[in-house]
Amino acid sequence: MAHDLAETRMTDGPIGGRIVRFAAPLFIGNLFQQLYNTTDALIVGNLIGNQALAAVSATGTLMFLMVSFFSGVSSGAGVVIARFYGARDVEKTQKGIHTVFAFDLSAALLLTVLGTTLTPALLRLMGTPEDVLDRSVLYIRIVFAGCIGMVLYNSCRSIMQALGDSRHPLEYLIICSLLNVALDLLFIGVFRMDVDGAALATVLAQVISVFLCVNRLRHGKEDVRLHLRKVSFDLPTLRMIVRYGLPSGLQNSVIALANVVVQSNINAFGTMAVAGCGAYAKLEGFAFLPVTSFTIALTTFVGQNLGAKEYERAKKGSRFGVLCAVAMAELIGLAFYLAAPVLIGAFTQEPEAVAFGVQKTRIVTLFYFLMACSHGLAAVLRGAGKAVVPMVSMLTFWCVIRVTILHFAVPFYQSIAVVNWVYPITWALSTGFLTIYYLRADWLHSFDRERV
Repeated sequence: MAHDLAETRMTDGPIGGRIVRFAAPLFIGNLFQQLYNTTDALIVGNLIGNQALAAVSATGTLMFLMVSFFSGVSSGAGVVIARFYGARDVEKTQKGIHTVFAFDLSAALLLTVLGTTLTPALLRLMGTPEDVLDRSVLYIRIVFAGCIGMVLYNSCRSIMQALGDSRHPLEYLIICSLLNVALDLLFIGVFRMDVDGAALATVLAQVISVFLCVNRLRHGKEDVRLHLRKVSFDLPTLRMIVRYGLPSGLQNSVIALANVVVQSNINAFGTMAVAGCGAYAKLEGFAFLPVTSFTIALTTFVGQNLGAKEYERAKKGSRFGVLCAVAMAELIGLAFYLAAPVLIGAFTQEPEAVAFGVQKTRIVTLFYFLMACSHGLAAVLRGAGKAVVPMVSMLTFWCVIRVTILHFAVPFYQSIAVVNWVYPITWALSTGFLTIYYLRADWLHSFDRERV
């Protein structure tokens, strides 16, 4: 007997209830993932040392740069699948599922080649401190050698979430996170491995999560089932996925490139700055929990409801979801501001590294509401098929202006505070732009103006 995929149509029922019930498992799952990421950093920082923590932290922006384009393009699949599913078009829903799986499988193979060959040169180009460079290269090569797990898990998760199923990705993410921690403790604490142990633990846990996801999709209800023999490119569907996802892919890539520039500026202040800011980055992930949860819920909710021509429902849901993300992110930011010394001190006992981390925390966290609002409005517009608008906004403000500020202000002030302040400044600019567009543009009827 086929398992119930637990898919949920978001085109009926209480608006707030549908969004919260969809977002809650995402929040819990992301919480487990972030707890793993934090535990991973705690284990590396406390069992191996500050240089190992800096080595792992130095790879984060580069890994995002390598992966972000493909993940952005595949996000277009979520919009396409949600739209067809909301319109109850079984044939096109099936084509969307199999096309995105084929796309992400191809992307994973390409990333394996690029990640294992190009990243050492890129890490040197970023000015990664010499005393952590070899460890950074080792860590990132192992992660990219097994990146098929990461890419295909995100692919399966995107498919299930587009169908309204946020519960099963939660279950598999919890299993993956707990397994990750257990393997970290085994490889680093028992076998005395270095950063290679942390990387290997990540890869193995992700492979297990992919196996669970694929198994679930293969045994779901027939109209939304994944058939491995049918995994191929349907060109009209692929064109739609690329049309909706390419702006997000380009946006992610350029933002990632800007973050590489930011990381290069941090690297210039030395290993302790890299370690302290890396510790802060683990904390920042918790602020993204409500943001990520509600943005995914919003994209699915808006996509399904516009596909079903429920315009007023889509509008009311978008407002509710954005306000929830903003409120929750700001509460987390306030808590981090107050507890900054204790939280950063949990990762490293080196006073200089703690000082760098606390400084960044207390500059950035009170402005989390701006970051949440930008992401929330962007998610609404992507769900409506208007991915170009958030792309233009974020490329302009989070990339061009951010890099311009760094280029002129850092040499003049010679302070890492300048690097930290670029985030709230550019969040504010993008939020203002997206708010104006959301209020004035006719994004609700974007699907009506094209043929499906």
